[in-house]
Amino acid sequence: MNFSKKNHELHKTNKIIVSKIFKPIAILAVVLLVSAFTANKIISDEKGYDIGDIATDFKLENIDGNKVSMSDYKDAKGFIITFTCNTCPYAVLYEDRLEALNKKYAPEGYPVIAIMPNNTDIMPGDNMEAMKTRAKEKGFTFPYLLDQEQNIFPQYGAAKTPHMYVLQKTSEGNIVKYIGAIDDNYKDADLVNTKYVENAVDALLKGEEVTETKTRAIGCTIKV
Repeated sequence: MNFSKKNHELHKTNKIIVSKIFKPIAILAVVLLVSAFTANKIISDEKGYDIGDIATDFKLENIDGNKVSMSDYKDAKGFIITFTCNTCPYAVLYEDRLEALNKKYAPEGYPVIAIMPNNTDIMPGDNMEAMKTRAKEKGFTFPYLLDQEQNIFPQYGAAKTPHMYVLQKTSEGNIVKYIGAIDDNYKDADLVNTKYVENAVDALLKGEEVTETKTRAIGCTIKV
């Protein structure tokens, strides 16, 4: 084999090697780029509501079998929306306080609506039958809805159970006025110093602005 032919074969071999090495790398780079873009888009889409945003209504199954939406509450002045569940210890510690909120504020036009956001395949203790049992045990007087398709909690940007949203009903829609925790002591209701949700609703009922609009929700991560 002469030098020219050897050089040609060597060049051909090198091209094959380079192709085998760099083609997969190039494909991987494109995949990673697309994935990064998609991830950013998902994060952006699931960022959820901010203060002043108008919350889209929902229509979810309640423990009594009926579908419930905010539009059902014709005389409401607003809503106390909570994303909660049966199985999270933090959510369990707040159950009585949610009930107290509903009893105090539903007559004033701010009813509690509870939504269970977890994937029930992962958390069977949060399925509809378990929700019915828990609501009966605790004597819930508020709707306890199942976000079966897990479409609602990402719209709100809920990340924890419990995660609270106070909405004010206006001619423009239900405007988000508070996001975060119920109060500043999940362990003991008797040791609470600041009642974030109550303060927000009280301000709105007085026609005042909410002074503390955001706090960090304390609870379990929503299971997807």
